[in-house]
Amino acid sequence: MPRSNDPSGTGIRDVDMKLEVVVVPVTDVDRAKEFYGRLGWRLDQTPPGIVQFTPQGSGCSVQFGPDLTTGAPGSAKNYLVVTDVEAARAALVAAGVDVGGVYHPGPDGPVDGPDPERRSYFSRASFQDPDGNTWLLQEITTRLPGRIDTGVTSFTSANDLTAALRRAADAHGEHEKRTGKADPDWPDWYAAYMVAEQTGADLPT
Repeated sequence: MPRSNDPSGTGIRDVDMKLEVVVVPVTDVDRAKEFYGRLGWRLDQTPPGIVQFTPQGSGCSVQFGPDLTTGAPGSAKNYLVVTDVEAARAALVAAGVDVGGVYHPGPDGPVDGPDPERRSYFSRASFQDPDGNTWLLQEITTRLPGRIDTGVTSFTSANDLTAALRRAADAHGEHEKRTGKADPDWPDWYAAYMVAEQTGADLPT
C-alpha cells in the first residue's frame, strides 16, 4: 500500500515536526515584554511587530504582538516542565512573580504540597501573566514510555543535566547499598539510568 501521494514515498510518520512557537494573546505588548523578561527568558531577535522569548532549556519559544492572534487575552494556558517545582517556584517568587502554592492532585481535588512520592507529572504550581494567561509548572523527572524516542535522548541545559546526574548518583548509592560493594562500572550505570528516565523505560536497580 502506498504510504503517501508523495512520489518520494515519504510517509507522514517520517516527517519531523518540532513545535517551535506558542503565540500568547496580550493587550499591552510593552507590559508583557517586561513581565516575560522578568522570568529570565531570552529575548530573541525577531521581525518588527513580533516579540519572542525562549524559556531557558526550552526548544519552543513564546511570541506575542499586536496582530499575531485573534485569541482573547488571558485565554492561553501552557505548561512549563521543571525538574524541581519547589525550587522553580522559589526562583519565580524571588523575581517578583505571584505564584500559587505547590499542590498535587488527590482523589477529591488538589492537595497542598508536592506529591508525597515525588512522582513525575503530579507536583504542580501555577502563575499568570498580566493579562491572565496561565502558566502551569509541572515537575517531571521520569517520562512516560513513548514520550521520547529511545534513540534520541538529550539534555537542553546544564541545569537539567546536573539535576539528572544528582538523581542518578542518589539512585546509584542505593544500588551499591543493595549489592554491598562498590561499582567500578558506575558510568555505565549512570548512563543507563539517565536514558531510562528520559524515555520512560524501567530504571536500573
